[in-house]
Amino acid sequence: MKEGIFNDDESLSSVVVSAAEIIKDRFYFATLQTTPKSTNSTHYFSIDDELVYANFYADFGPLNLAMLYKYCCRLNKKFKSFSLSKKRIVHYTCVNPKKRANAAFLVGAYQIIYLKKTPEEAYMPLVGGSGLHYLPFRDASYGICTYNLTLLDCLHAVSKALLHGFFNFENFNVEEYEHYEQVENGDLNWIIPGKFIAFCGPHEQSSLRDGYPLHTPEAYFPYFRKHGVTTVVRLNMRLYDAKRFTAAGFRHYDLFFVDGSCPTDDIMQEFLRISEETQGAVAVHCKAGLGRTGTLIACYLMKHYRMTAAESIAWCRICRPGSVLGPQQDWLESQQAKCWLQGDLLRARKNRDSGSSGGGGGGTAPSALSAGRPLQGPVTRSMSAGFHQPSSSQPAVVNENEEETQGDRLNHAKAERNRRIRLAHPASTSALSSSGRPNLSRTSTASTVAMTSTGAPSADYQHRAKIRAATSTTSTGGPGARLVTSTSVPTASTASTAGASSYAARPPAYSSATVLRHDRRLRESGTMGSANRFNLSAFRTSKYQSMVDVSKLSAKSLKTSYYFF
Repeated sequence: MKEGIFNDDESLSSVVVSAAEIIKDRFYFATLQTTPKSTNSTHYFSIDDELVYANFYADFGPLNLAMLYKYCCRLNKKFKSFSLSKKRIVHYTCVNPKKRANAAFLVGAYQIIYLKKTPEEAYMPLVGGSGLHYLPFRDASYGICTYNLTLLDCLHAVSKALLHGFFNFENFNVEEYEHYEQVENGDLNWIIPGKFIAFCGPHEQSSLRDGYPLHTPEAYFPYFRKHGVTTVVRLNMRLYDAKRFTAAGFRHYDLFFVDGSCPTDDIMQEFLRISEETQGAVAVHCKAGLGRTGTLIACYLMKHYRMTAAESIAWCRICRPGSVLGPQQDWLESQQAKCWLQGDLLRARKNRDSGSSGGGGGGTAPSALSAGRPLQGPVTRSMSAGFHQPSSSQPAVVNENEEETQGDRLNHAKAERNRRIRLAHPASTSALSSSGRPNLSRTSTASTVAMTSTGAPSADYQHRAKIRAATSTTSTGGPGARLVTSTSVPTASTASTAGASSYAARPPAYSSATVLRHDRRLRESGTMGSANRFNLSAFRTSKYQSMVDVSKLSAKSLKTSYYFF
């Protein structure tokens, strides 16, 4: 195979690690040790430095749904290009095992979506004859990987998602996907369109924590109403009053279990019951909207669509990178047979009932609610560790001054992850409005300045700008400066392959000592009032990052003194 592809360029024959023919005499996938140049008969391209996975910790893929869409658009444009009509097209990747696995995922998924191949048919050319295997994907938790998600698992997930209509690239809105996944704009993703939204847990007040925006329940109301969300399920501790959702007409349920842990059987069954009885979409969140949220949605995928545990995990991560963490992966494997059996019995019962009544079947279980029983008003139910408890008997909001959890660490990582994306694509990012709510209207601007009601920069913004100006260097070099190159990728509307480079200077990472010294100087000069002063005793250094942890600061301090690290 190597000789057939590269016989017109003998210089490449010695650097070819592997090569596969995807479409006979037309499209190839190759792993090369060097960067090739296109010839009169062969066109080479790579996406290794363009479609890049934004990791949390040691995770590296699979690439999300937007990147898969962009790749398919780009490849389809090459196939339709007149200048390339008589050339062989070679997608090449480097020997880096992480980039190679992501590139193979894109090639395999393209075959499933557009060439109508089965996952096995798409996978075999990628591994056939090379003797090389692909590095399995891992979770986003901080620790040793205990569960391997293979490339074939991800291809099966794409195949089943396509079969069940979870996505359609003919009408996929990539701009909307990328807008709402940003932490400033709600940090939400659809896992099953029309059924499940996974999003980050709201808080009692809007603020910034370690650069991560905290949103209130009210910030999500317009989007939820527009997209038919009727129910909200909370899996973490109470960081906001559930009545704020129920007063707005949403049903609200509490199914708490410990961050990073696995749900009890009672919680899983209750979640499935709620999902099956709900008319409309269900918005599910924990603290970061990744581990616990993805785990329970994966249970629904196994029960109602007979996806394997690995396929369910893969699809959740393709839609929302970082989903399902640590022991939750093996727990899902242990629940697969049970979920399949329950799903088979449910479908058999529905088929029997629909046959006797002459009605059609749907995707949810029959119940008094779905049969048309009128709602008596907003509902709030609570369940903790498998025991039902009325929400009114428990405090509406818990104290946030608790030990840092896995959800906190993931939110910190997500803030840093989002900052990297902003630096690479400054024109596509947006931030909180002056009210502190996420920009869910998709009318964002390229840059963000905290504004007062008169339209002038607020004193808080000027205060932060002075700190950055005093401690940072110019964009031409020095500590904190970084060159970021971003290559634009085609969308369905433009299908443009033109590249563009942008330069951005990264703000310096302030250490605890730096901020404390600055705060002390403000105190001594009398320019910082008590209302604007940090609670210095609340500072502590996290084992996961050498920077200030502001998670224990008062809401008043957070509103008046934002520090970007």
